[in-house]
Amino acid sequence: MPSIALAKAHAYGNDFLIADDASVDARDAAEFARRVCDRHRGVGADGLMLTSPAEGGARMQLLNADGSYSEVSGNGVRCLAAWLAMREERAPGAIITILTDAGPKRLELLERDGARLTFVAEMGPPTELREVDLDVGGTRLRVVVLRVGNPQCVVLGPATADRLHTLASALAVHPFFPAGTNVELADVVSPDEVRILIWERGVGPTESSGTGACAAAVAAAAFGGARRDVAVVAPGGRQRVTWSLDDNLRLTGWAEVVADVSWRLA
Repeated sequence: MPSIALAKAHAYGNDFLIADDASVDARDAAEFARRVCDRHRGVGADGLMLTSPAEGGARMQLLNADGSYSEVSGNGVRCLAAWLAMREERAPGAIITILTDAGPKRLELLERDGARLTFVAEMGPPTELREVDLDVGGTRLRVVVLRVGNPQCVVLGPATADRLHTLASALAVHPFFPAGTNVELADVVSPDEVRILIWERGVGPTESSGTGACAAAVAAAAFGGARRDVAVVAPGGRQRVTWSLDDNLRLTGWAEVVADVSWRLA
């Protein structure tokens, strides 16, 4: 029976399926992503990464669980790097470059513990950083907007489930963001720690987000009193974001490959 080989990996519960882009018909990629990412009728994932070989690593294109396009995922590039490192038996110190539509992301393998691999990823500089006032549900709200390769909206203040499902979900599709946006509710617990909840564009609530962690760290440092080297804690776990004086973001955390899957085409 014809099939497509998939690998499943996650970083702090933010999970992805990985497939060779040559095995997926480009005309049907969005529909394929919706089918395989379905939590009940598919394998289940927050997104599908279509990948091809590239010098020093791989090229990837990311489709969200609803089939929509995304430029990059911080956790996704780490999952893909972990998959490559395991296939190629890379040792700590190895450098893997993932080519994304938001530019190349260079990852250094720091540690390997079974299927769990820890990397520091160079995510590039944040851009278009500013505060804006938006009307949300009849309330005027100040938010931080920026790009970390993809669009981000950060709300500094209490990170509660109620605000996630009302405020963050509305911001994700606010007219101010014509292509939609990822949204983080970011509570600056101390100068060294920021706690977040995430509503991801094309997915909904996620346990973690690499670019979301970067965006929350930048917003907290620029407007919330946090340091530029900070722990960002999401429901899935703790990552570290360093916003260096040269304006680049470095994201440190782990990913693990959990399964190889054969998806039947008939």
